[in-house]
Amino acid sequence: MEQKLFTEIIPLYRSHKDNPYTIRIRIRLQDTVDPLVLRRAVDTTMERYPYFSVKLQTRGADFIFIENREPVVISDSPQGVILNSPESNDHLISFSYYDDWLVMDIFHGLTDGAGAYEMIRTLLYYYCCQRYKVTLSATGIRLAGDKISQEEWECPVMKARDLPTPRRHEWTKALLPGIAANLQMESPDYVYSIFLAEDAFMRFCKENGGSPGTMVSLLLSRSLARLYPHASESIRIVLCVNQRNALHAPLAHQSLVGGAFLEYEEQVRKLPLPEQAKAYRNMVATQTGEEIVLSGVAHTASLTKMLLAKESHKERLEMMAKVDEAANRFAAANVSYVGKANFGEAEKYVKEFHAWSATVMDITIQISAVNGRFTLDFMQKFESPVYLKAFLQELADNGMVYELQDKQIRSLPAFRVPWQAI
Repeated sequence: MEQKLFTEIIPLYRSHKDNPYTIRIRIRLQDTVDPLVLRRAVDTTMERYPYFSVKLQTRGADFIFIENREPVVISDSPQGVILNSPESNDHLISFSYYDDWLVMDIFHGLTDGAGAYEMIRTLLYYYCCQRYKVTLSATGIRLAGDKISQEEWECPVMKARDLPTPRRHEWTKALLPGIAANLQMESPDYVYSIFLAEDAFMRFCKENGGSPGTMVSLLLSRSLARLYPHASESIRIVLCVNQRNALHAPLAHQSLVGGAFLEYEEQVRKLPLPEQAKAYRNMVATQTGEEIVLSGVAHTASLTKMLLAKESHKERLEMMAKVDEAANRFAAANVSYVGKANFGEAEKYVKEFHAWSATVMDITIQISAVNGRFTLDFMQKFESPVYLKAFLQELADNGMVYELQDKQIRSLPAFRVPWQAI
């Protein structure tokens, strides 16, 4: 097995020591994790996802994945191991556990939230069946022994032909939270976790005609406007968009994330909340049309080719640094919602679920919905809770009862970049 990297290239050059481009999924279970059961569950799960059992190698100026037959590492520690290193048996994925916490770490270039959720569904199924000695329904769960279609393996972006010309748009200057509040950017980042009852928040969304992702984006926009009512800069939120449908590749495992750009314009601010939600919903509908999404895919593909055309790692890193600097100044925040977890009958054994990821913008809100509760992980590049408090006030003003966890340092799995070993 050998795969040439393409969609993985930008995440690879985006990864830095202080901000590794990785995902950490933290799951708190009902009981202490059983390491022997976890070992069997991980091994069985990895049989179902051979495209994640890979080793990164260089071939000239290119990178390839080859099969990695070493076992995936499971560590008894909160911090896990360094991905793409001897610590992880050169895997780009690893697992760890401590007390009742189960953690999956993965390189973001290998997959995105949608792909990671599929794997978590399989892992929880095998783990909970054995840990609690029960027979759970396997409906909607990918299992070892399944016939894995070519559609799961192939990169739809590399296969894509006749992509539309990338859109050109002159964006106005965006309000940037760190600069607006004169905050010192810090490392590491911080995260505040907000819990909402699923039934109450879904009722609020339906009453106002918005989805969870749209409503969180709108509430965040309103909270920024509350803080800066006379700001000349645009309040712009990027809502993550799954590109699989537009690519006609629903089974693809790669990281396929685009964005819908939501502007809280003056005419929108004057409307009542349901009409504001309708305006945001229309923006999302327009920007998730196939032609628009594929235009975004074309832009990323073009950027990847430009990156690969550079002759040295140094040149590629310099190019990505400029791209990320521009991205950081493009919008105030990023909101991501994969959708309801649908972990099946294993979900009842889950007490908490958190998805933490690398961030480019000042604020990122990662939304998850598991076992009757929404979790909003409010991640930021500074310690001050000024924006969190404004967002919480917006929730309270709209009748949302929430629970707030103590501030945590957002720890992400470390990733050894391949040019360190060259």
